[in-house]
Amino acid sequence: MTVFEKIYAVVRRIPRGTVATYGQVAFLAGNPRWARVVGYALHANPDPDGIPCYRVVTKDGRTSPAFAFGGADVQRAMLEADGIEFTSDGRVDMQKYQWEGLSDD
Repeated sequence: MTVFEKIYAVVRRIPRGTVATYGQVAFLAGNPRWARVVGYALHANPDPDGIPCYRVVTKDGRTSPAFAFGGADVQRAMLEADGIEFTSDGRVDMQKYQWEGLSDD
């Protein structure tokens, strides 16, 4: 399994209504130092319908200004469609919405 395939396998597991961080996905994919690689993998996502890359945000709950499938506004709209609310400063409340990622949810 390639590094990207490991990353995609983790991202597929992020449940609707939750988000994960780049670092969290990297850790769960096998290497906590792959956070930047996670970004590259998500930018090259071959299956946006099956791999919900929009559910990956920064550690402080920010969406990606370089979201590959339409920009940060599109990512925010997709997260809101999942039921995720944003704080007044435009971030995801990580205490409320971060996926634990330790089980087979």
